[in-house]
Amino acid sequence: MTRLMLTGARLVAPQGVVEDGWVAVEGDLINSVGSGPAPDGPAVDLAGAWLVPGFVDVHCHGGGGRAFTGQDPAQAIAAHRRHGTTSTIASLVSRPIPELARQIAGLAELVQDGAVAGIHLEGPFLSAARCGAHDPRVLRAPDLDSVRTLLDAGRGTIRMVTIAPELEHAVEATRLLVDNGVIVAIGHTDAAVAQVVPAVEAGASVATHLFNGMRPLHHREPGPVGALLEDERVTVELICDLVHLHPTAVRLAAHHAGTGRTVLITDAMAAAGMGDGVYDLGGLEVTVQDGVPTLAGGSLAGSTLTMDRAFANFVLSCGMSVPEAVAATATRPAELIGLADRVGAIRPGLRADFVVLDEEFKVRDVYRAGEKEDTGWH
Repeated sequence: MTRLMLTGARLVAPQGVVEDGWVAVEGDLINSVGSGPAPDGPAVDLAGAWLVPGFVDVHCHGGGGRAFTGQDPAQAIAAHRRHGTTSTIASLVSRPIPELARQIAGLAELVQDGAVAGIHLEGPFLSAARCGAHDPRVLRAPDLDSVRTLLDAGRGTIRMVTIAPELEHAVEATRLLVDNGVIVAIGHTDAAVAQVVPAVEAGASVATHLFNGMRPLHHREPGPVGALLEDERVTVELICDLVHLHPTAVRLAAHHAGTGRTVLITDAMAAAGMGDGVYDLGGLEVTVQDGVPTLAGGSLAGSTLTMDRAFANFVLSCGMSVPEAVAATATRPAELIGLADRVGAIRPGLRADFVVLDEEFKVRDVYRAGEKEDTGWH
């Protein structure tokens, strides 16, 4: 029996925008999608609102006042769900290997329960020259013993690891991780092109927040920005908060990479969904003022971005189309982390994860597995 019917939507399906669209849900899955008159039965009329797939955030450290390493990670999940993120990768910042292993083991249960879609280690295998909001005292080369320790702690729940490719053992570590089904991302790096290429050849396939935390693009030494943006094997993450990246930079990257290689992320810290104040990020004090988190020296420290704002910024400020925004916030990230057979699009057989957006792309409603979430907006 149809449990949920949404009608009258500007529905973004894999084939494009469907005007006067409808979707029928049975159990927790999408049963059918169409346009025009919907099948008989009770329905929720969206009255022309946008209906897009639930957002998939592959790089998020926390929100709602909580980090994923804190005492109540469910609060972080709920905070982002109110903004339309129905699948989340829990990102961890650099810490000593034993501490990181404990954090991973603690989060593994959340992954196994389906509360988060996996774990991302953003460090400690990063360059001190481009450490950003990572404690430089705990950064280290990715020796294989340390990598194996973290993999063992994760018990198959680690989905992505960020590495600076110029570090000793980086290529060997990349091969080990890829052989264990882990995505290797390149980030927080001061590498030249010649140091990036071997890591990509070894299987690295993601650019961790392109432009940020890496050597800038230069016309005589393109560095990681040029090497990663040019390589068709690499998916590029973009923090579309209009603070980390100017709209022109977003457009240049997104147009060049295309829908098949562009992913919007939040890189959100605990302050996302909260007000200004002082927060902790991996042992470092972060001050949030006017929604912008910085360290004492002025460096950006993650973001307070939510995926609905990233979506809106991508369209309204960067000039991208709504289908391109859907690809970057749902379809491509789901493909990246191996969940395209479950989430990331509005098509029959996938989980019934939806976001209802008004004409300014503000969240009206969120559904996960066919259940309406309490967004707190009404």
